Amino acid sequence: MVNVRSLSALKLPPAAGTPPVEWRVSDSPVPYERALAAMDERVAAIVAGQAPELVWLLEHPPLYTAGTSAQPEQLIEARFPVHQVGRGGQFTYHGPGQRVAYVMLDLNRRKPDVRAFVATLEEWISRTLAAFNVRG
Repeated sequence: MVNVRSLSALKLPPAAGTPPVEWRVSDSPVPYERALAAMDERVAAIVAGQAPELVWLLEHPPLYTAGTSAQPEQLIEARFPVHQVGRGGQFTYHGPGQRVAYVMLDLNRRKPDVRAFVATLEEWISRTLAAFNVRG
């Protein structure tokens, strides 16, 4: 069985002497704005060397995120709040039962390569799903 909490086995080993990545699991839905504020604060602390890197697993109350390609007329009925985000893509629904993983790693201390980061996350997710007999 693969250790689903290990990113170092893939292509993003931590720098020597750095603390292990912290894992946080929120059991109840976390409002989107609160999650963003907490992540901004944590990322600043990681960059300053005052906190370990973090993987945070959570759910949000029902909401939509609107990527940079989202066109308002594409959302037929906005039954939930819509949050503009800086990522690509269109509209994405988030809500109870959908687990979101926010990964806060310092790539400058690991490997400053965004493509390698994304490929590593994809591989990590696929291996994790496979550990639960889910093909991804």
